[in-house]
Amino acid sequence: MAITNFIPTIWSETLYRELDKQYIAVSNCARDFEGDIKSCGSVVKICGVGEITVSEYTKNTDMSTPQDLSDTVKELTIDRARYFNFQIDDIDKAQSTPKLLEQAMSTAASGLSDEADSYVFSLYEDAGKSVKIDGATAENILDAIISARQKLYESNVSDSSNIVIEVSPAVASLILKAKLLVATDNASTLEAGCLGLIGGCKVFVSNNIKTVSEGEYTYHKCLVRTKRAIAFAEQLSEIEAFRPEKRFADAVKGLHLYGAKVIYPNEMVLLDTGI
Repeated sequence: MAITNFIPTIWSETLYRELDKQYIAVSNCARDFEGDIKSCGSVVKICGVGEITVSEYTKNTDMSTPQDLSDTVKELTIDRARYFNFQIDDIDKAQSTPKLLEQAMSTAASGLSDEADSYVFSLYEDAGKSVKIDGATAENILDAIISARQKLYESNVSDSSNIVIEVSPAVASLILKAKLLVATDNASTLEAGCLGLIGGCKVFVSNNIKTVSEGEYTYHKCLVRTKRAIAFAEQLSEIEAFRPEKRFADAVKGLHLYGAKVIYPNEMVLLDTGI
């Protein structure tokens, strides 16, 4: 593809599609918010509704004055900025398939998605509740997951379809050995990283789950959370093609801005799994 045919809007949409295909942590976040992300440091306002009072009804008795709804506003700062910048030599381009640039953009998306997922998983310390297990095995991993699920029940989270379990490859191996997963023929299980179901909750595996070594164990900071527990917002603020001054090559660079924040901490449980 000639550099003169490069249309930023189309390539931004292409890159967004590639990112969505490869996200795991980000795909399990709430992502629809008001706000115009223009630069690193922009703020996205996340609006919610406060508590609503439920009162007893008495027949033939006037109800109380309607309650004024109070809204809650939390701010999500776009404080992460990552870029890519690659070039394709004219000779290489002439000798390769026409889809070389598409493949390069897909590879760039893979790097960006890894960075974003890693950041989302780094927010494990903001989980409202936690379950810690030392010496996790295929025999005791289910008890830990059930305990984490119980803590969400105690926070009035009852819809299993809205809960995701995100684990590292090592913890996923324990789950597979325990034969806990329920497979389905539903197309939704084809999502990136989805292994199957436990108790109606989707289980995702990611290399970006954080680990911390403490004593004889390495703790895998797995998460059990609702899809609204963490908010994520992003913007491909710049994506452009150019001809490097000192090369016969086509080059493309892009800037990915994003931010994430735990909005409902009581809907996220840290499954601190020591292996």
